Amino acid sequence: MSSAQKANDVVAKSGFGEQVNYSRTLTVAWLGRIEYLPALELQNSLVSARLRDDIGDILLLLEHPHVFTLGRGADERFVLNPADIPVYRVSRGGQVTYHGPGQLIGYPIVKLEGAERDVIRYLRQLEQVLIEVLAMLGIVAQRRAGLTGVWIGQEKIASIGVGFRRWVSLHGFALNVATDLSFFDAIVPCGIAGCRMTSITAQGLEATTSESVSQKVADRFAAVFGYQRILQACEAELSALDDPAAHIGEVRR
Repeated sequence: MSSAQKANDVVAKSGFGEQVNYSRTLTVAWLGRIEYLPALELQNSLVSARLRDDIGDILLLLEHPHVFTLGRGADERFVLNPADIPVYRVSRGGQVTYHGPGQLIGYPIVKLEGAERDVIRYLRQLEQVLIEVLAMLGIVAQRRAGLTGVWIGQEKIASIGVGFRRWVSLHGFALNVATDLSFFDAIVPCGIAGCRMTSITAQGLEATTSESVSQKVADRFAAVFGYQRILQACEAELSALDDPAAHIGEVRR
């Protein structure tokens, strides 16, 4: 069975393929590695444009340099030893997490309509996307009851934290591809004591990069969320939308 067939088998069993809206087109942009705050400014610009219906749904895929982020109600005590790495409190849910080189970040700017306006369902769909991507790579991953994210056994490989402005999403997910996992030692990941992290390369796929995984993420995101077409965009096209960033608070730098 091919990797695509494996992923299709996973989505068929998930139930997420049932009420598919094929009228939508998903724009996907691979941005490479960019600083956290410019990426947040871009998200806010795109959310404002999406609220005005100036644009359709967009999936930003990228990496960040080293940074720790805290969710809205996160406990700063979970940041144990940040050293010189910046720490930002932002408007997503969840506790503290690490972003850095070798980690694929996904920021969906998606307008939820009607029955789609279910935050728990949205989180489960994001998990499903990542479970299917890992299945394409031959890695068996799963959810854990009562927790958000994607796991391989007792080790966490992907974290999810989202926010909404009038039902347009921002923030998103972080998939450890070739991440230096030692940076997670500076925090209590996701506020879970004893949480162990893993990555795709730690599972034995040494040549894997965030960019090589990004197309699989785009494909499975479109399948799970019911998009008919995928369009590619570049950073310059997205940055042409200008709107001041909001809700940024630096805790420590």
